[in-house]
Amino acid sequence: MDSSEQIDSPAPLSIPVFRAVWLASMASNFGGVIQSVGAAWMMTSLTSSPETVALVQASTAMPIMLFSLLAGAVADNRDRRRVMMASQAAMLAVSAGLAAAALAGILTPALLLTFTFLLGCGLAFNGPAWQASVGEMVPRGSLPGAVALNAMGFNIARSLGPALGGAIVAALGAAAAFILNAVSYVPLIWVLSCWRPKLPERLLPPEPLLDAMAAGVRYVALSPGIRIVLARALLFGFSAAAVPALMPLVARHIVAGGPLTYGLLLGAFGVGAVVSAILIRRIRSRLPTEQIVRIASALLATGAAITAISRMMPVTMAALTLCGAGWVLALATFNVTVQMSAPRWVVARALALYQMFAFGGMAVGAWVFGRLAEGKSVETALLWAAGAQVLTLAMGLWRPLPTIENLNLDPLARWKAPDTAVDVQPRSGPIVISVEYRIHEEDFPAFLDAMAERRRIRRRDGARRWTLLRDLHEADLWIERFELPTWLDYVRHNERRTQADVENYERLRALHRGSYPLVVHRMIERETSSLPDAAQPPREIGAQLNDPMLPGQ
Repeated sequence: MDSSEQIDSPAPLSIPVFRAVWLASMASNFGGVIQSVGAAWMMTSLTSSPETVALVQASTAMPIMLFSLLAGAVADNRDRRRVMMASQAAMLAVSAGLAAAALAGILTPALLLTFTFLLGCGLAFNGPAWQASVGEMVPRGSLPGAVALNAMGFNIARSLGPALGGAIVAALGAAAAFILNAVSYVPLIWVLSCWRPKLPERLLPPEPLLDAMAAGVRYVALSPGIRIVLARALLFGFSAAAVPALMPLVARHIVAGGPLTYGLLLGAFGVGAVVSAILIRRIRSRLPTEQIVRIASALLATGAAITAISRMMPVTMAALTLCGAGWVLALATFNVTVQMSAPRWVVARALALYQMFAFGGMAVGAWVFGRLAEGKSVETALLWAAGAQVLTLAMGLWRPLPTIENLNLDPLARWKAPDTAVDVQPRSGPIVISVEYRIHEEDFPAFLDAMAERRRIRRRDGARRWTLLRDLHEADLWIERFELPTWLDYVRHNERRTQADVENYERLRALHRGSYPLVVHRMIERETSSLPDAAQPPREIGAQLNDPMLPGQ
């Protein structure tokens, strides 16, 4: 995707389905924030323990850390629209139950934490499906703007929701906040029920959940570009978390204000987030991804440092506006980079892992800088956070974000399952594949270099025990060998080929000096003890020559 494609692509809010879902999600976000205010206030009336009150927020965030990868696997293997609808319906039911318990006067601290934990579970399963579904609502060129709008919607709710929630709780009680949250899910459920995305037909059965989770981790671990994004998001979140985490203390101790001051500071942060989201489409059309993240880190470092030393409310608000702009600019860029660096079959799992790293960094950072503020001072903690953000900026010189503009991860869709002389079922296996290459001696370095990339691609897509062999009698004969647990896994392995993988195949094909198509052996492993006749061969051999169309046997 180049800059012209971004400019030519429609604005996300001009796309009816995205606009409808975004507006409904905004309502749901407001309901969630209002519910959080109500839950926190309700807990203060149930117990005087600060630790228990703090657990209200922890009980909502914990499921996101615990279940994100599982939720990503579900979203990749099931209808994402239905996953979102089920998550929203479950949260509606939990919110209704919470409201009923509050009205009946039977809430206890443990019961309230149980309800908030269940709401967090709903958020954990909704998140990856929602983020991955954005790519099904808008074209590729509109994706960055759509992700930024999602971030903007969340920050608007987080900025304005607490004040609204406080007013509702003060006027009508915490139960009213819970009822409003339950009602807020209805518009999104209705919009999702009307949406009928045009998706390719699923020809293969869903992966078992544990296998799907392992496949997601393997894909990310063997994708250098995504690994860099996760590392950068972890470090960015670690230092960036200090600003929102310490904002109440900034309001009370640095600018010497009260609740109204805190609300104004929170609003200034939200204004920066909104402005950044509005401008991000234009920014991305003019600047490369790495430069955008460096600017975001610079904005956060500058804003945090000014917040630490300023005693003037307008100056502090301006500094926090910079922080809000940098916050959304970086996190939206990380999110888009992950989405555009992973094919559709694994994108929700990649986003779930990104979410775990980013939120994990924020959780640790909030704790570390909170301890530092307690042991030293709020000013010291913010200055250290600004310094850590400068180090995050400098990391871009060592590990820049991947270039994704021209990355085509659409399915190659050129592979066809071969006919075999031996009957195989989806669960038959293990399957052993060998591919023969004839390589001239002067091409050995280039061949080994291409095979290193081939090994990464094979293993990333599910191959096991990958090896490269050289024949001792025929010096130009090289054999690539790998295994897959079952025939179904072998089919999945080949169906995962993308347009971006063609370059490696073409490079190997150019180095191959033998006949074409390549000689491919597909074998099913057999234990000799399981055969009725010990004289039978230990392996059954399938078709040897392969389809000339395919770039991955």
